[in-house]
Amino acid sequence: MKDYIARDKAMELLKKYNKEPFHIQHALTVEGVMKWYAKELGYAEDEEYWGIVGLLHDIDFEQYPDAHCIKAPKLLREAGVGEDIIHAVCSHGYELTVDIKPEHEMEKVLYAVDELTGLIWAAALIRPSKSVQDMEAKSVKKKYKSANFAAGCSREVIERGAELMGCELGDLIQNTIYAMRSCESEIQEYMDSYGAE
Repeated sequence: MKDYIARDKAMELLKKYNKEPFHIQHALTVEGVMKWYAKELGYAEDEEYWGIVGLLHDIDFEQYPDAHCIKAPKLLREAGVGEDIIHAVCSHGYELTVDIKPEHEMEKVLYAVDELTGLIWAAALIRPSKSVQDMEAKSVKKKYKSANFAAGCSREVIERGAELMGCELGDLIQNTIYAMRSCESEIQEYMDSYGAE
């Protein structure tokens, strides 16, 4: 039985340690993308669980950027979050800040899509629509090849993630665009009201 934290409690926890709209939006995006992949990969019954892992994956990043995935276990344990979620959250820092390897398919997806969602979002922002709805994989691939574009998004991690998932980079990009399309309007609606909370 997986340890569980309700989604509203996970959101409260995220906002306790993250105030920047960029970080909130990224967390919501990764949550939505993880839920899409859960359904796509045959884990529909665990969709909410995958989403919560996505929502909390950067819990420590805003306040403790130099201890990313190192500080997270303490923050999550203090909130009563279970060890399986903690393992999943920390595994996306594998070989970057921690030695916790992504093992479950969910952890491999998180590892693969975290940096990629940032790169796709950066590519969307320079489009006239500022949206992923009309974005094609080929335009992301073009940007991907330019090392200066969204330089903070590690291509090495994205490629290692595709390998871990056993899929082609092009397929990972295309599927992650589909996943981001599935949650974009809901996230935008939330972010429009975020500052007013």
